[in-house]
Amino acid sequence: MDTIFALASARGKAGVAVIRVSGPDAFSAGEVLAGALPPARTTGLRTLRNGNDPIDEALVLSFSEGASFTGEPVVEFHLHGSTAVVSSVLSTLSSVPGLRMAEPGEFTRRAMENERLDLAQVEGLADLIDSETEAQRKQALRVLSGALGDKTSQWRKDLVRATALLEATIDFADEEVPVDVSPEVLDLVDRTLAGVRTETAGARISERIRDGFEVAIVGAPNAGKSTLLNALAGRDAAITSEVAGTTRDVLEVRMDLAGLPVTILDTAGLRESEDVIERLGIERAKARAADADLRIFLLSGEVLPMDPMDGDIVVQGKSDLTGTGISGKTGEGLDFLVEQITSVLSERASHAGTAIRERHRVALSMAQVALENARIEVQSGSERSELAAEELWSAIRALDALMGRVDVEVVLDEIFASFCLGK
Repeated sequence: MDTIFALASARGKAGVAVIRVSGPDAFSAGEVLAGALPPARTTGLRTLRNGNDPIDEALVLSFSEGASFTGEPVVEFHLHGSTAVVSSVLSTLSSVPGLRMAEPGEFTRRAMENERLDLAQVEGLADLIDSETEAQRKQALRVLSGALGDKTSQWRKDLVRATALLEATIDFADEEVPVDVSPEVLDLVDRTLAGVRTETAGARISERIRDGFEVAIVGAPNAGKSTLLNALAGRDAAITSEVAGTTRDVLEVRMDLAGLPVTILDTAGLRESEDVIERLGIERAKARAADADLRIFLLSGEVLPMDPMDGDIVVQGKSDLTGTGISGKTGEGLDFLVEQITSVLSERASHAGTAIRERHRVALSMAQVALENARIEVQSGSERSELAAEELWSAIRALDALMGRVDVEVVLDEIFASFCLGK
């Protein structure tokens, strides 16, 4: 392995900047800059030098092999965060033989290759760095802590045991096997299948926490949808007008509701129209509203423009004119509406699992299908043990792909490219 280095904190002027060095020559490189290093896993104040020329006073930390984030010897320099200081230290490191600048995500990739993290934890770390709301932070931290890996490891262990039992019956097919292994095999398969099903069911909700819930405001033209959107956003995000049909396309506002990431959609008014452009906007509105996680039907006396789904909210709009319902203009009823939205989405978020990406859901679905097939083969009798064992191996391979053990090179390249140089 090369020894790599990079700025691990954000670029630009700051109070403190962190430069990380990782690899077999990390300690010798640190000594070039700082002289004698502090003992491993301790800090020490050192004068960093380029030859005899002092650069900065910095805190220096050293981590021995196996005790660092990457699993390699690591030295970190916590400097004053001026552009000149950072540039001088990076320039000095680049002149040390055997060192090179790290590629995006290379520190984290080494952590995975050295078995400090599994692939799901790497994805959790990426999500933690990108998290904007409290729910996203908690979910990402749960995955980073290894919750999905712990579950998957137990499932894999149980399936390997079940496969071994089946293969024993295959090996001794011509002899009398005194014990019927199918009850134990079915117990192991059923236990794993229940866990996989639960995790698969929660995967879509986890994805929504990660990517954001969508809430569509639906109603007839001039029902007050754009005014409501502006009131919820606290700014003029949409043009409002007394002229019906002003909104032709779907407008979006990103919000944080009780820690949940939510995108509010202002859709075109739903009505019959001869205007080609307005009709196109109405079709887009219907499609986007149908795909949203939640719909707010804003009425102005008319019947519902489309059928509500479970959990949808129906309210009367323009209470400043009608005396009932809510009003985006005066703010009447908005707090209660926000509470309703938050309550519905929070209840759904409570069912989230630790699988947080589409890749996780696909791998779990493949494992689930294989386990269901294996169960059928086991129940069909010992003469089908070979087919049952093959289905179990298919489930194991799907779980291995989930954790990054097989067939994930393209996924790895995409994931690590999204990290910054210092991570």
